[in-house]
Amino acid sequence: MGENLAMNMESRGFTVSVYNRTVQKVTDFLNGRAKGKNIIGASSLEEFVGQLAKPRKIMLMVKAGEAVDDFIERLIPLLDLGDIIIDGGNSHFPDTIRRVEYVESKGLLYVGTGVSGGEEGALKGPSMMPGGSEAAWQHVKPIFRAIAAKTEDGSPCCEWVGSGGAGHFVKMVHNGIEYGDMQLICEAYQLMRDGLGMSADDMSAVFAEWNRGELDSYLIEITRDILAFKDADGAPLVDKILDVAGQKGTGKWTVISALDEGTALTLIGEAVFSRCLSAIKDQRTAAGRVLEGLSFKLEVDKASFIKAIGNALFASKIVSYAQGYALMREASRSYGWDLKFGSIALTWRGGCIIRSAFLGDIKKAFDKDPELTNLMLDDYFREKLLAAQTDWRTVCAAAIKAGIPVPAMVSALSYFDAYRCERLPANLLQAQRDYFGAHTYERLDSSRGEFFHTNWIGSE
Repeated sequence: MGENLAMNMESRGFTVSVYNRTVQKVTDFLNGRAKGKNIIGASSLEEFVGQLAKPRKIMLMVKAGEAVDDFIERLIPLLDLGDIIIDGGNSHFPDTIRRVEYVESKGLLYVGTGVSGGEEGALKGPSMMPGGSEAAWQHVKPIFRAIAAKTEDGSPCCEWVGSGGAGHFVKMVHNGIEYGDMQLICEAYQLMRDGLGMSADDMSAVFAEWNRGELDSYLIEITRDILAFKDADGAPLVDKILDVAGQKGTGKWTVISALDEGTALTLIGEAVFSRCLSAIKDQRTAAGRVLEGLSFKLEVDKASFIKAIGNALFASKIVSYAQGYALMREASRSYGWDLKFGSIALTWRGGCIIRSAFLGDIKKAFDKDPELTNLMLDDYFREKLLAAQTDWRTVCAAAIKAGIPVPAMVSALSYFDAYRCERLPANLLQAQRDYFGAHTYERLDSSRGEFFHTNWIGSE
């Protein structure tokens, strides 16, 4: 991604200096892809810093964690007041908060920017979510907005997010929603593959059809392509891939942040746990031999059920974004970021992994009501949820009856039902807590904030 970002910047009229601890990589780059370009190489950090115009703008594309701190320490003695260090990796936002304070204490500026779109996006135009030292924005804005992806009307998918770790927080939530989207698509795939016995080619055709409608998105598009791709022997390559999913931590961080903020991020949590379940392949293989269950086969009308899966997928996707935005709203309050939710949706419209037509409707929702508490309450999304509700329930019920795991879809439906339920059973839960731990409770016939305790066993 670092190479591709350099190529992208150069293609937009900027002269770029590059450095890598492995100097041979710089030499190979200059003699290869960067040959004849306005890209300058350096064999040391000192030489690299000396090549830059002031205020220097240095973008790190290194592995999150200790490597970022190491580079910051090496750079600080070489820089002058007002120079800017930019972290373009997937750093954890608390680290970015800490680094902003530390670098600013040295008289420098620090930007932590989410960059989404993978290697292709880095080259052709990523989605960018910068935050940190606000004074740096005027200096990096012309570069970032030039290299970012553009929406249909030419708007760059890059806006200043906020102070401290705001940029990396929003990128983290983006990745969490990405986990949710991918899991939902995988559940739709398993319903068709195992439940309906469909071939990869037939499923590819379904995803192609979905991509022409309201599910139009990058992840639906690439799923269509993956299912159509053939191995050397002509068989679908996807059928030969081991069913063990990897993860780099951003989904886990999103769920942990939701727990810290007290926000119900149930769908993304299930998506993370589904990857964990996939990792215990040997246990699952052994369990399949002894834990007898249902057939995994669906007894349904195929054509109508495929349509229902699409509606269930869309409704669940709405819930995933609703939860992600609810988390951002709580974090914005906690950290004083004043996040602009419509702008974030615009930032995600192009370049990033979760880009979709759907995001335009999210932007409209927050443009109409910047104080919208939950995306499901917007007129457009409420109508879509209600219209999909019957199919959504039909799909989840049929999957459960057939023994097909659909944890994200069921979680989304349960969240929808819990959110619209005026009286949950938490009154009983509070009574239990008061019984065994004297945690007290509030009463319906008293003012909020007035707490009571009962001696439930009636003795001293």
